[in-house]
Amino acid sequence: MRRDDALLLDMLLACRKLMRFTQGLTVDDFRQSDLVQSAVMREFQVLGDAARLVTDATKSAQSHIPWRVIAGMRNRLVHVYFDIRLDAVWDTIQSDIPPLITALEALVPVE
Repeated sequence: MRRDDALLLDMLLACRKLMRFTQGLTVDDFRQSDLVQSAVMREFQVLGDAARLVTDATKSAQSHIPWRVIAGMRNRLVHVYFDIRLDAVWDTIQSDIPPLITALEALVPVE
């Protein structure tokens, strides 16, 4: 079993990649790039898998992080891949990932 600090680091790195992969793009650019979409879906998978494996103690102590939502998005992208709403994925990256990065950086101080 992986330790929570390693899982939190995996989450942080996945979030940073999501931001890096979409930096400078518009939603239309994202919709038109299969390559970027595939990279983004992979990082959401890593993010959700790691969030799912974090211990209940850490989840309780960090209740401001939407653990179930993160894991749920991963599940939807993996299991309902035929009905992905790219606009919703884009909005999640733009709106939800930056504050998640801030929250994770407070737990895993790395540069």
